[in-house]
Amino acid sequence: MKLTLLNSTFKADFDIIEKELEKAIQSEIELLQRASVQLLKAGGKRIRPVFVLLAAKFGSYNIHMIKNTAVALELIHMASLVHDDVIDDADIRRGQPTINYTWDDRIAMYTGDYILARSLDYMTNIRNPIAHQILSKAIIDVCNGEIEQIRDKYRFNQTLRDYLRRIKRKTALLIAVSCELGAVSAGTDEAIYKQLYKFGYFIGMSYQITDDILDFTGSEQELGKPAGEDLRQGNITLPVLYAMNDEKLKSEIIKINDQTGKKEMFDIISQIKKSGAIEQSHLLSKRYLQKALEVLDELPSVKAKKTLREIAHYIGKRKY
Repeated sequence: MKLTLLNSTFKADFDIIEKELEKAIQSEIELLQRASVQLLKAGGKRIRPVFVLLAAKFGSYNIHMIKNTAVALELIHMASLVHDDVIDDADIRRGQPTINYTWDDRIAMYTGDYILARSLDYMTNIRNPIAHQILSKAIIDVCNGEIEQIRDKYRFNQTLRDYLRRIKRKTALLIAVSCELGAVSAGTDEAIYKQLYKFGYFIGMSYQITDDILDFTGSEQELGKPAGEDLRQGNITLPVLYAMNDEKLKSEIIKINDQTGKKEMFDIISQIKKSGAIEQSHLLSKRYLQKALEVLDELPSVKAKKTLREIAHYIGKRKY
């Protein structure tokens, strides 16, 4: 996320979130501390905290209260990344060694669990029971999504519906809940926080589809991992689903496994790019983005609304 989209006052609040994240991962256990710091220092776009803070602008904004929700959502996201890396046996994330690569799967799982527990600790500062109901349901759905991701690895006969359900749980849900909980924490009316949930959901779907496109169109330097790595790891994304409408190309794609070499992957990626699958994927991403903007139009006119619109357009146009 380009923070140039945010005004100077908002950047100051965002700095508070960053410092609070550093505080949140502190541990008396040296190994746990080192692993957590490694994950935090690897960076990230901090999309979820941004949406929490912007959504809170529709209500009674108090950074010292809202920061608890923003930190909690980012920690849940971080924990899910650690677990994902174990599931995918990933060595690199954002160009840096993963926790499971630096140590092992067991340390990684405990680190993810610790970070998740810290997120729940931060949420105890939010007294509204609705916020806890929303968050607990979201965590359940995210866990279900992680199980689905394991189940769907190398399942080349999955449908578009399977894919959309998976990315909802993998990405869109936490972005939607970030918008919703930001508003709930700021005491907005139900109609507003429900509308913000819809906005976040549509943005999240568009964002993940774009991510899946970039896995084929981005460079290794931009991606922090080899292009096409999702496919090599058995994750069947939208461009792959569209590309497999070509039976000849499908017969090549279904041969891919975690032992597939770089040259073979390069050839497959080239064919996927030529198949029209990237363009088709962009169209669906834009449809979700348009739905998000339509929902945004119905929300009250506050300053944050303009920023949300700018972020939506940035997500739609990003190259990486």
